[in-house]
Amino acid sequence: MQRLFTQRRPIHLPRILTQELLSLSYCPTHSLSVDSDDPPFSWITEHSELIKKNKKKREKEPTNSQNRKTQNLPVNSDLPFDFRYSYSESDPSVKPIGFREPPKFSPFGPGRLNRKWTGTCAPAEEEVVWERWLEERERVLGEPLSGEEVAELVEKYRHSDCDRQINIGKDGVTHNMLDDIHNHWKRAEAVRMKCLGVPTLDMDNVCFHLEEKSGGKVIYCHINVLLLYRGRNYDPKNRPFIPLMLWKPRAPIYRKLVENVAVGLTFEETKEMRNRGLNSPALMKLSRNGVYVNVMRRVRDAFETEEVVRLDCTHVGTSDCKRIGVKLRDLVPCVPILFKDEQIILWRGKTAQNHESNSAN
Repeated sequence: MQRLFTQRRPIHLPRILTQELLSLSYCPTHSLSVDSDDPPFSWITEHSELIKKNKKKREKEPTNSQNRKTQNLPVNSDLPFDFRYSYSESDPSVKPIGFREPPKFSPFGPGRLNRKWTGTCAPAEEEVVWERWLEERERVLGEPLSGEEVAELVEKYRHSDCDRQINIGKDGVTHNMLDDIHNHWKRAEAVRMKCLGVPTLDMDNVCFHLEEKSGGKVIYCHINVLLLYRGRNYDPKNRPFIPLMLWKPRAPIYRKLVENVAVGLTFEETKEMRNRGLNSPALMKLSRNGVYVNVMRRVRDAFETEEVVRLDCTHVGTSDCKRIGVKLRDLVPCVPILFKDEQIILWRGKTAQNHESNSAN
């Protein structure tokens, strides 16, 4: 063992490290903090002053219970329309047959809104005065924009690198999107809206709900991109109050979209139509979250020569397929007779056949 220790070589430390160790060894003990909880090289007086400042800040700041007491609940909104989760993708005339969650739980929070939640919307309890709302909208918009002003705004906000952009997905124009629009209008005259998915089947419907619910004006619409102008006399401090939804309400239960037997056909005829549609070539192949602006026109043109049309919606999703079928049923119009393996089978219906026979005679 002695031979092993004698053969070990001494460790040579760098000159800088040795100087630092020597300086620390000669450091006076009274310069270090006496309290073991404080980090080294910190003064006790400074630490105590910081603690006193933090205590004063906490005493000045109100607690959550005080904030709830000072906040006036429930809040009231003067907007004349019924509050719904989605305005462009829901039909108020269609009544649900059931709910997946109790209607008493409002998505605006318990006791936070002076409107009762019915399961699909929060209707305005007071009498709706649309004339006053339209007059206020016209006052905020002011005089119509000239061609030069419109071209200047379009050139400024229509490009894809615009900072003021809101994306519209399959839910369409939602309630909380109205608050986002007003937040963008604080610093910009117009907002760029980019629409993808099912709402692109009917861009006129999207523009209508944006103008009606926000009070702005659509000054540009090209395919799936539009610009929403706030108006000449818009004042961010006097913007309408929009209570936010705290969560997305679950969709209620509606009647079956596709019946076992189509209206105007027998069971055998309906089965034959479905088999013919599945074996026919696809009119179009739709992509997920794509732009479906030309789908309605192409389906109408196909029904002039064909009785059944198939749309290939592979990878689109079952829920989006049904949304597309509902839109085409109302817009074309036609009758969806089958949704299977992400394939949509559409039948033009008896009315189109009767119209063709009358025109031929």
